[in-house]
Amino acid sequence: MSGHSKWATIKHKKGAADVKRGKLFAKLIKQVEVAARTGGGDPDSNPTLRTMFQKARDHSVPLDTIERAVKRGTGELEGVNYETITYEGYAPGGIALLIECLTDNRNRTSGDVRSTLSKNGGSLAEPGAVSWQFERKGVVLVPTSVEEDEVMLAALDAGAEDIVDEGEMWRVTTPPSELPMVREALEAVGIAVESADLAMLPTSTVEVTDVGAVKQLMKLMDLLDDLDDVQDVHGNMDVADDLMDEASA
Repeated sequence: MSGHSKWATIKHKKGAADVKRGKLFAKLIKQVEVAARTGGGDPDSNPTLRTMFQKARDHSVPLDTIERAVKRGTGELEGVNYETITYEGYAPGGIALLIECLTDNRNRTSGDVRSTLSKNGGSLAEPGAVSWQFERKGVVLVPTSVEEDEVMLAALDAGAEDIVDEGEMWRVTTPPSELPMVREALEAVGIAVESADLAMLPTSTVEVTDVGAVKQLMKLMDLLDDLDDVQDVHGNMDVADDLMDEASA
């Protein structure tokens, strides 16, 4: 089981609790605002904004809230100037981590990430030490209750690169710019999409076989993910389904 996709599935399920305390809403609104600032406020010509806009809608962020975030990003409304920072680090066992952040205070964010890593057996790495092990892709999760041939036909015709059986989910991988089109193609033929997002996928993985180590890793990634300025956490761990389920119990 790919570490990324299993973690993505866990975060997808965890989203309901995040919504209740407003934490996920705040992160999604930041992502919309930064996408609009970087590539413009028109979703048709800005695939990243299109993806983040839909992601926010998937989690029931009100439309007017999203539209205000777009206007802050384009300068039509006053907003905070968020900076994009990606920290590289290691979790226990040599697991490589990419920690993507949006912040208006680099010192605060750096301190929070460093402290969380060091208190949980991890460490920061030098820039470039980890990032070469990942590549940015679009990732669509579709229930495996849908026939593989049906998913493959719709997704590949729309520009998907690969389809992998991840247990409960098909993981459909796309070039970043093709993510919105692949999602729309799947939904157009009646296939329910569990999530569609941009991610950093590992090009190689490190197998984790001890349940205690898996629990420690999940705790660290969860704590990082809960930091206000952290938008996403990616790791190159490879954990078997049964071990992940045992650690999550």
